[in-house]
Amino acid sequence: MEKWKRLLIGGVVIVLLLLIPLVMKRADILTWLFLVFLFITLSQSWNILGGYAGQVNLGHAAFFGLGALTTRLLWLSGFHFVFALLAGGMAALIFALIIGVPAFSLRGPYFIIGMFALAEILRITVDNAFPTISVMPVEYITAYDIVPRYYLGLGVMIVAVAVVYAMTNSRLGLGMMAIREDEDTAEASGVDTLKYKLLALLLSAFFAGLAGGTFAFFHASYYHSYSFAPVWTFDALFIAYVGGIGMVIGPIIGSLFYVAFREALSIVLPVKIHVFTFGTLFILVILFMPGGLVEVGTRTRGIWSSLLSLKRKRCL
Repeated sequence: MEKWKRLLIGGVVIVLLLLIPLVMKRADILTWLFLVFLFITLSQSWNILGGYAGQVNLGHAAFFGLGALTTRLLWLSGFHFVFALLAGGMAALIFALIIGVPAFSLRGPYFIIGMFALAEILRITVDNAFPTISVMPVEYITAYDIVPRYYLGLGVMIVAVAVVYAMTNSRLGLGMMAIREDEDTAEASGVDTLKYKLLALLLSAFFAGLAGGTFAFFHASYYHSYSFAPVWTFDALFIAYVGGIGMVIGPIIGSLFYVAFREALSIVLPVKIHVFTFGTLFILVILFMPGGLVEVGTRTRGIWSSLLSLKRKRCL
């Protein structure tokens, strides 16, 4: 019954989000929501590998950047955008397939450092290969409309969340979580750890590539190397941890918090202070709220329920 309640609530929320552009014409609100959708997809993709399979990936920006680069180049070359977007996701997936086995031969901090190094090598390579800024043609800029971007971001987000939700209680999800808890024990129990880690990496990379393609459709101009910047990795990691790592709802709550908090900070603080602020907040979350905002909400609800029960007993 609880499952059907969650699905019903999710369906109602999706319908409301679909109706918003029909009644809301403010581009700033639609842009804010688009960014929430983008970060939900990006952090959900990181959560697959880092949260469910327990493989902390500091090279996630490589997949996001490949998706953005492939989508942008194909789209502006005249290919249909849907094809370009899917090609972006596949480019990230193929790169993950190539590096997967060598990367997973490393464990712990060596895997983390190796993935970060790969992403940085790719960023520098793209910066040298595409040093000029990518700008939409004039006719594209003239006809620019936030509404199609809004619906694209919403659609990709829905697919990403639905896949992660379906995966959670599946054999794949259970195998990944077994690896997260104790890889050696999982392998001793018959779990093919390399297979499950590779599947997690491929899923993670594909959705990161779709997020990158969505980003490429949204921005009128940017340097190609920007989509490979480490900030895309650390934003995804921060959102997943703040919301609640290893949970479907975690990246959703974390993205809402992150975008709202970032916009609030941009009003009162210089941009350079943002990194310090988010870094400090991340450390505090790790130390005092390892379960993220989801855990805080669960504890608060539990305390409130206990107080209400105590009050009823006293009344009786």
